[in-house]
Amino acid sequence: MRVSIALLAATVRISSDPGGQIGPYLDKLKSLRSSGQSVIIDGPCLSACTMVLGMIPRDRICVTSRARLGFHAAWHPDRAGRQISDEGGSELLKSMYPQQVRDWIDRRGGLSPHLIYLSGGELASMYPRCNGSNATADWRPAGKVRGEHKPGVSVARVGGMR
Repeated sequence: MRVSIALLAATVRISSDPGGQIGPYLDKLKSLRSSGQSVIIDGPCLSACTMVLGMIPRDRICVTSRARLGFHAAWHPDRAGRQISDEGGSELLKSMYPQQVRDWIDRRGGLSPHLIYLSGGELASMYPRCNGSNATADWRPAGKVRGEHKPGVSVARVGGMR
């Protein structure tokens, strides 16, 4: 009896990911891309989590009616812990997204400190709806941020950028 390897690969389900630092997400998403696994976005995927759209091929991503992607500008804390916009980090984030997502962001005024959400019919017009049930593996937010991580907040630290 022959078993297709494609059937053995688990699908990763993102059901609630508040985001975090860009670097750990890049590492995690590179591994996921190399694994050949598909991704089901089935809930909030905020901040650095949205890089999944640029790191995983479109034909390996599907969305459910619960999928909600939240985008915002990158930032880093100053010495007093206040949020300082990180233009380089924001450009890196935006450059990773497929063109139709970048266009959607631009139509909403670009990346800013405030979350903008892509969901429902707009999201389904860009990515296929998931059909059927798949065996899934757990997805956990990447890396740790000092202290409590606020949903939708991304600390950009890639290469020499901070």
